[in-house]
Amino acid sequence: MIKDWLQESNYTVIFTGAGMSTESGLPDFRSANKGLWKQHDPSKIASIDALNNNVDTFIDFYRERVLKVKEYGPHQGHYILAEWEQQGLVHSIITQNVDGFHQESGSKIVHELHGTLQKLHCQSCGKEYSSGEYVDNEYHCDCGGVLRPSIILFGEMLPQEAFQTAFQDAEKADLFIVLGSSLTVSPANQIPLIAKESGARLIIVNQEPTPYDQYADMTIHDQKIGVFLQAVANEGKG
Repeated sequence: MIKDWLQESNYTVIFTGAGMSTESGLPDFRSANKGLWKQHDPSKIASIDALNNNVDTFIDFYRERVLKVKEYGPHQGHYILAEWEQQGLVHSIITQNVDGFHQESGSKIVHELHGTLQKLHCQSCGKEYSSGEYVDNEYHCDCGGVLRPSIILFGEMLPQEAFQTAFQDAEKADLFIVLGSSLTVSPANQIPLIAKESGARLIIVNQEPTPYDQYADMTIHDQKIGVFLQAVANEGKG
């Protein structure tokens, strides 16, 4: 049935959250047991204040995160979405994740709501660098400024352009599929509702129930995203 919905849809949007990344092996932030924010106070380690006043701790934390992203990579679910994009079945990916795995697996149209760990930029002059600088223990720009990940830190404005594009895509969607998001972080969690209110079919795939399951046309719990997407890909095959 989902394969039929995909083929019928003129504009399909995928929305991915932490569950998409954790299937690749990356730790998440908000889980009850192993979430990074259970181990670290984000205001002290992942904020503009930390960057300005506690830069060594800030860099140590984010170097570890960059190394984790380099250690792991896309899983089968990422590659299936990229293949669907090539086939014209997926038209846009909106992600809360910062690992860059969608692009690494071949997806082209990806709107990163919270930035990316794949790039760094100078906090002083804005010059962009690869995150490989952190791997090589290089933390300063040619101008002397501090290199920081190109992600949104606590205390920073959200990227208006990415959100505006995401809202517009949600309004255009005939089919909107949420993969691995608890839908508890605002304003990103409003995007699936915009799609639903604009007439899209809404599918939510997440290990735990979400606050918006009641609005979905289909909800799937306790199933890995890669397994779910592979099953959809196999629908109709002998």
